[in-house]
Amino acid sequence: MKINTKIFGEIEIIDDKIIHFPSGIIGFPELTDFALVHDEEKGIDSIHWLQSIQEPAFAMPVMNPLLVKPDYNPEVEDELLKPIGKLDPEEVLVMVTVTIPGDIKKMSVNLKGPIIINGAEKKACQVIVDGEGYAVKFPIYDILNAKKAGE
Repeated sequence: MKINTKIFGEIEIIDDKIIHFPSGIIGFPELTDFALVHDEEKGIDSIHWLQSIQEPAFAMPVMNPLLVKPDYNPEVEDELLKPIGKLDPEEVLVMVTVTIPGDIKKMSVNLKGPIIINGAEKKACQVIVDGEGYAVKFPIYDILNAKKAGE
């Protein structure tokens, strides 16, 4: 299927790459089908985009939280993960949303609301992690700059 996106222009999405969110994502319960898109030149260790299939103008930046917080390991209630099927640790992908404000130095990720993707079943959900251990706005600008500089 081809969709005309706001960020990437016209792109082709292979049907078996569509990830279904049975309950949508937080704030957008009506958006249930997405494709995970990334810039081929930057590779997989960069910002990806959850591109909505239903609303081509909507794409949300996401990234692997381990790139900015290597010890990230939130506990998630099993009940919250039931809608996305049986999870095989080899097929689970965890992403966090990225906020890129006008002042890029204030770029952050939401460690409190991870997106859990069951790669085997192509289903996902966004959950809220209990406790105070993870921030909604975890600053990442300096971390990414240090990585880019090879520190």
